Amino acid sequence: MRALRILLIVVVILGGLFVIADRVAVNFAEDEAADKLRSTENLASTPDVSIKGFPFLTQVVGGELDDVEIGIDDYEASTANRAEKIRVDDLRATMKGVEFSSDFSSATAASATGSATVSYDELMKAAKSEPTDVAPGVSAKVIGLSDGGNGKIKVTLRATAFGVEVPEPVDVLSTVTVKDNNVEVVADGLPEVGGKQLAESRIRAITDFQQTIDELPGGVKLDKVQAAKDGVEITVKGSNVRLAG
Repeated sequence: MRALRILLIVVVILGGLFVIADRVAVNFAEDEAADKLRSTENLASTPDVSIKGFPFLTQVVGGELDDVEIGIDDYEASTANRAEKIRVDDLRATMKGVEFSSDFSSATAASATGSATVSYDELMKAAKSEPTDVAPGVSAKVIGLSDGGNGKIKVTLRATAFGVEVPEPVDVLSTVTVKDNNVEVVADGLPEVGGKQLAESRIRAITDFQQTIDELPGGVKLDKVQAAKDGVEITVKGSNVRLAG
């Protein structure tokens, strides 16, 4: 019995040491992966990297990590105009089946899904915020975007008729979707501007617009989008996502 107790104590101690070693190793790997991702994606700050699953060391031996979560607070994505950037907030992604090279210099995830938010102020970069002629003597521009409820965006217009600014703004409820890696905003109905019902093509040139959100980390792409309180919430997905190297 005494020998059995000693054996059990040894097993518990060794198990505890293994757990400690495993946690030390995973913390080191997370820090290294975060630094590598910051360098690869040219990020302003170090992202959060969390390697899930236990034990970590056996995953390393197998050459593949089951589940890796990445968080980036502010990411500068590309737009259709490559010289202009759009800020993507609170990007969170889960990577599945992450394979890495023997020297840990590169890593690729079999699949990735995630979410992020683009504020209405950022989305305004693609809207017509300069006066645009919509009829003889009448111009209009977009002065704001906000949550219209029920998954819609409220596009607020300001009109000028014959040199006089119309006192009351015009609100248009719009549907937001993803099309060809663009966030697309399309008015559900057409308003009167300056007391006039305008040609559809002219008013839609102001109310409808697209914002490209490209070159996201690892090459993930836009999947879905929905209007929310503080901006549009986007979901992203990808396969064979390159994390480093």
